[in-house]
Amino acid sequence: MKEECLICAAPLEYLEKDEPMECALCHKKENSRTRCIEGHYVCNECHTDGMDIIIGLCMKEKSEDPIEIINNMMAQPFCHMHGPEHHVMVGAALLTAYKNAGGDIDLYNALIEMMNRGRSVPGGVCGFWGACGAGISAGMFVSIISKSTPLKNKPFGFSNLMTSEALGRIGEVGGPRCCKRDSYLSILSAIDFVKDNFKINMKKPEIICSYSAQNNQCIGERCPFSRAHR
Repeated sequence: MKEECLICAAPLEYLEKDEPMECALCHKKENSRTRCIEGHYVCNECHTDGMDIIIGLCMKEKSEDPIEIINNMMAQPFCHMHGPEHHVMVGAALLTAYKNAGGDIDLYNALIEMMNRGRSVPGGVCGFWGACGAGISAGMFVSIISKSTPLKNKPFGFSNLMTSEALGRIGEVGGPRCCKRDSYLSILSAIDFVKDNFKINMKKPEIICSYSAQNNQCIGERCPFSRAHR
């Protein structure tokens, strides 16, 4: 099934402004501008239900390849074609590969922090905030490994530069949205950034996307990860 609405598979629509919505799963009421054309709304919490297994998955990983790690997460039942779970997974995959490649971090606590930060970025920000959550997640990753705060010097700069580089790559490709494509672009930019600035070499594989058949908005050969593009 080409995934759209998690309730009925109907296409999504994005409204011009927030409207009162009730989650079709948990019945929580909140404002949003995203629903399917049949009127179903699913909140971020329900959309990412089951995502807590990320920490356990990452703690068992031995790979130094963040693409391999995020692909393992994308294969789990909690992960959909699109959704805010990617705002956590990008940073979690990078933290795990960074640790396995020799980075000096407390991985468990770093993953907890990544989970808390990434969950605060709602779905749809790629179109409404001018900052894709996957790119923001890469910036969070660098913020965590550099122990950045609003008062730090280099760490503050590093984390913002990381986000800007990831968003730059995403913006160059353009839309419409694809959470897989934007996650891959963010991770690849982070691999380069960490090599240059932290002297840690994570593995950087060639990527051929296997999700195009699930994405109604796939941009085809314009995507840098499509077989047709290559």
